Amino acid sequence: MNISRRSLLTAAAGGVFATALPAPIIRRASAAGRNVFVFGGTDPMTGNWDPTSHTQLTQWYMECLVFGRLFSAPMRPEDPSKIVWSLATGQKLIDDYTLEYTLRDGVTFHNGAPFSAEDVKATFEYATNPSRPASAIYPGQCEVEVVDRLTARIHTKKFGYPASAFQFTGADLMRIMSKDDIKDPKVLSQRPNGTGPFKFVKQEGDTTSLEANDKYFEGRPKLDEVRFRYIADGTTRVLELMSGDIDLIQRLEPEQYATVKENKALQVWQTAATENKYLHFRCNKPPFDNPLIRQAAAHAIDRSQILAVMDAAGTANNDYLDRLKFGYEDLPNFPDFSPEKCQALLAKAGFPKGQGLPELEYITSTGVYPKTKEYGEVIASMLQEQGFNVQLNVMDPASWATRLYQQAGKVPDGHMIDCGWNVGTPEPDIVLRAMFHSKAGPEGGLINGIKDKDIDAALDAERGETDLAKRKLLIGKATEVIASKVPSLPLFTSVNLNAARVGLTDFYVYPSGEMDLARASYKDV
Repeated sequence: MNISRRSLLTAAAGGVFATALPAPIIRRASAAGRNVFVFGGTDPMTGNWDPTSHTQLTQWYMECLVFGRLFSAPMRPEDPSKIVWSLATGQKLIDDYTLEYTLRDGVTFHNGAPFSAEDVKATFEYATNPSRPASAIYPGQCEVEVVDRLTARIHTKKFGYPASAFQFTGADLMRIMSKDDIKDPKVLSQRPNGTGPFKFVKQEGDTTSLEANDKYFEGRPKLDEVRFRYIADGTTRVLELMSGDIDLIQRLEPEQYATVKENKALQVWQTAATENKYLHFRCNKPPFDNPLIRQAAAHAIDRSQILAVMDAAGTANNDYLDRLKFGYEDLPNFPDFSPEKCQALLAKAGFPKGQGLPELEYITSTGVYPKTKEYGEVIASMLQEQGFNVQLNVMDPASWATRLYQQAGKVPDGHMIDCGWNVGTPEPDIVLRAMFHSKAGPEGGLINGIKDKDIDAALDAERGETDLAKRKLLIGKATEVIASKVPSLPLFTSVNLNAARVGLTDFYVYPSGEMDLARASYKDV
C-alpha cells in the first residue's frame, strides 16, 4: 500500500519527539572537582584497535584522542584549509612526487617508545596498502623515505599520482602508529598505542575508557578520564545527557534539539558538517547495474521534501562534495525532481511505469543519523509513486553497519542503502575516490560498487593535477561525470546538532564530529 508524502511529512513535522522528554533532571553532582568526561556515541566500537581496520565513526572519534596526527584541520567555515601542526612542524613539496615532513622532537608513545620518522614510514606504508580495509580513504599507496630521525619524505611516483594529494589528506587522517606495533598485527589490534593526550585503559561492555597521558607533549590534559559509551537509542542519549550521566552528544534530532535548548543546564550549538548524506544504489546488482534505472530513481526523489523532514539537521546541496571541501560547486547537471524524466527513463530501460522491476530493498538505520527512518519513508513513497516496488528495512546501528560496505565476491545486501561520509579534511578525494573509483574497494566503490571507466578517468585526471586552480576545474568536471551516472544520490549536507553540559569548557568539536579535549575542563556553575 502506498503512503502519501503529505501524510508522512505531516507526521514528521508534527513533533514525534515532543512529549518524549521529561522536565530537566537534577544533575548527579556539581562540576567542581569532577574530571571525568563521558561521550554518548551513536555506534559501537569494533573491538579491533588497529585504526586501518575500520571506518566506524565513534571509534574514529576515540582514536583522534589516542593517536597523534602530523596535523589537523579545524575546518572552520571562514578558513577550511587552515592547518594546525601537531606531530609535524611543517611540510614542503620537494617535487611533484615528493612531499617532506619535518617532525617534532621529544614525543613518546604511550608505551614509552620515542616517536620518529620510522613510525611515520611504517604508518603511511601500512595504512595506504590496498589490503587494509580503510586504505580507500587515503589518496593512494605510497613509499616513505627516512631522511633522518625527524624528517620523512612521502614518495608517490611509483604509484602514478602527485604527492601533493597528501597535503590535506594523508596526515590529517593518518593515526600515527608505532613501527614496532605494526610489525605484529596481533599487538596492533589488541591495544591502541598512540602519542595523543589520552591513553587507552579498557573496554567493558559498551564503554571504552581512556585516561590522561601524563607525558603528552603539549602538557597533561585537565581531564583525568574520558569514556565513550555506545547508546544505540537517540532518546536514551538525550535523557542521559539531561540527567548528567553523559556530558556531550552529537546528531540530535531536530525536535530533541529544540527541547534541549530550553534546558539551562545544557549548552547547544550547530555545526556545518563535512558530510553529505547519500542514497547509494548497489551498482553491481540488478536493476541498478543499469544507469538508466539509477537516473530514473534519482528523478523520482523530491529532495525538498526530505529537507522539510530534516528541518535544522540538513541543508540543500547540489554536489557530491560538501561546502567545506575544495572544489565544491553547484553542478549544472545535478538530477532534478522530474516524474516526467523518471518515466521516460524507465520506458527507455524497458520497464514502463516500473513494470517488471523486482522488489527493491532500501536499507537504512535508526539511532546513528537524524530522521533516517522518517525521510526513508518519504523516499520509499516517492519511488513507489513512480512504479518502483520499494520495501524499507530500518535497522539498528550494528546490523546496518555489517551490511553497509561491499565485500569481495559477495552480492551486496539490499538494492539501496543510505549513509553519510564525514571526514575532517578539505581534500575532495577522501570522498570522491572512496565512493566512486573502481579501485576503492574489492567490488568498486566502497558502498555502491560502481565500476565505470569514465568516472575513473575523470578522478585520475583531477588527482594528477598539481596546479590548484586547474585542479578545481577538473574536480568540477569529475563530479559532473559522476552526476551523469548517478551511482549515488546526495540527499543533503548534514548540520550537526550538538549538546553538552554547561560547565564543560575549552573543548572543540570539529565539523567531522571529532573532539579536541586536550585542554577541556569543568567549571562550577
